[in-house]
Amino acid sequence: MPIETLFDPLRHKEVAATPEERVRQWFIALLMQHSSVPPHLMMSEAPLQFGAKKWRADILVYDRNGAPLAVVECKRPGVDIDKNVAGQAMRYNMVLNVHWIILTNGERTLVFKREGSQFKACGTIPVYEEMLCRQ
Repeated sequence: MPIETLFDPLRHKEVAATPEERVRQWFIALLMQHSSVPPHLMMSEAPLQFGAKKWRADILVYDRNGAPLAVVECKRPGVDIDKNVAGQAMRYNMVLNVHWIILTNGERTLVFKREGSQFKACGTIPVYEEMLCRQ
């Protein structure tokens, strides 16, 4: 029986259609359509390294100069978006120094914007131009 796949427009290839991958691809489409994020300024499964530790961020959004702007952590539906998921995104932020952190399981999405040295909850997913305003 063939494995079901989805096309990832950021990686330019077919990927296994796991529950988490479905959420990732849904959110990539949302960022491109709703938030007007240019696809060439996003990366999925972006490799990160902090010391000897290696990670992969689900989705990274970059500014027009190629600096990390937002990190999106995707979980499969049914996984709680809790302090552990937030902690994972904050670890990525130690490397990335982003202005936006987005956590989603496809059912619930939480958005946080950096204000000074802290991240504050926002009510909506920002459009790309809003992400660029770093206040």
